[in-house]
Amino acid sequence: MKNKKNTLRILLDTSFILPTLGIDVAKKVLDGLRKLAQTRVEIFYSRFSILESLWIATRLIRNFTFDIKRFTYGLKSIMQSGRYNCINEPPETFIKALELYELGHKDLIDNILYASSVHLNLKLLTLDTELKEFIKNEKLEDPIIFPDQI
Repeated sequence: MKNKKNTLRILLDTSFILPTLGIDVAKKVLDGLRKLAQTRVEIFYSRFSILESLWIATRLIRNFTFDIKRFTYGLKSIMQSGRYNCINEPPETFIKALELYELGHKDLIDNILYASSVHLNLKLLTLDTELKEFIKNEKLEDPIIFPDQI
């Protein structure tokens, strides 16, 4: 069990699942994923990140820059390969997300991911400096890590 204890448990922000779905992302994201591949890590994702990915995919479809086959393959990989673990958000997660909204952070997906990571005791891997600053200013529990902290 010592190995399990030393395993980093990370909830991926949406930008970190996009490459698996065949969607181009910033170099920082790819660098973070490379670091994850070299680290003892248990990876988690939220269905809300899948929803956000679909919104991104619809924009790409309109721009004719979308590969549905690659997206489908990646989606199956995320949801069926066993490498990624899907979280189940309890009602408290959504209540906390609304509280964060009332405090001034207007991105509900980010709020859900934040609340999930706190509730499930996971690190939240993100590039979102705005969310990090909001958490700091509100003196909230901070589960956020950036790729260079892996």
